[in-house]
Amino acid sequence: MRSIPAALRASGSLARRCALAGGALVLVTSCGLGNDGGGGGKPPPAAPAGVTAQAGSSTSVHVMWNAADGVETYEVYRGGTKVKEVPSESHMVDITRLRPSTAYVFTVRARDAEGRLGPHSQEVRATTPAGGPADSSAPTAPGGAHGEVAGGRAVQLGWTASKDDRGVVSYDIYQGGTKVHGVGGGQTATVVTGLRPGTAYAFTVRARDAADNTSPPSAVVRLTTPGSDDGRAPAPTGLKAASHREDGAYYIDLTWTAPHTDGVVTEYQIHLDGRSATSLVYGAEAPRERGEYSFYAGEEAGVRHRVRLRAKLPDGTWGGFSEERTVTTGP
Repeated sequence: MRSIPAALRASGSLARRCALAGGALVLVTSCGLGNDGGGGGKPPPAAPAGVTAQAGSSTSVHVMWNAADGVETYEVYRGGTKVKEVPSESHMVDITRLRPSTAYVFTVRARDAEGRLGPHSQEVRATTPAGGPADSSAPTAPGGAHGEVAGGRAVQLGWTASKDDRGVVSYDIYQGGTKVHGVGGGQTATVVTGLRPGTAYAFTVRARDAADNTSPPSAVVRLTTPGSDDGRAPAPTGLKAASHREDGAYYIDLTWTAPHTDGVVTEYQIHLDGRSATSLVYGAEAPRERGEYSFYAGEEAGVRHRVRLRAKLPDGTWGGFSEERTVTTGP
């Protein structure tokens, strides 16, 4: 299918030979298709994925990215200049002291515990709004704040728009007294992920204008995540499975709708017959809506398989599984 990543297309028959070992599907990367470069040593961290940038005011930009394993620190660059360094548990930062009405380009790099620095992420761009005359009037507090749990590790929050004499540029989401998320001024809902099961949380929302005036907090939204992941975490929907024959072998073709998250999902885990079969990792071309993938399933016709998948969310945690589908190879 057209969405098969270039690395798999280029590997050709090697991917097909590696995909089935001892009658069971295994991770493609275990057969030498990883990014170790063939050198045998541990590679540096990969480029952070899912990077976004959103103006927070006329002098600040909020940068976010997907968390990754094996990272000690992240470095954030404005153009070619490093402007921030944050620990591995953080995957967002506010870049301040910027100029109004100015376009900026940001990238993020990951550094591991051994000091190896990975490549720059894909460039993201944000333009700060005009500063205008002196403005000391803060927006009104967001109204109607509400929310609901979305599994053991996520909540969905919503609110009504704040009012400001010159316009709201962004909304900041706080968990207790700590800012945990940020969205653009035109948005009145978001998903906060990376939470702990069985934990009570108190969320508030604040509005910000171009002059960095911050509104009073919204009403507190109190939510308690269930004690274990109940399957309602953001999950792919609309999964469909079919089979086709090519070069004497059968392949399983999947299509699905990406889960609703604030960020880009760049990795999926596919389970076949109850266990992990392969991981699908996208780069800059990760689908924001409809995804599709095709993988090797063997040479025998009439074999019935069960398949489902889940997404790695932008905070680095796994979302819920899609509904399971069955598919039989051959006509």
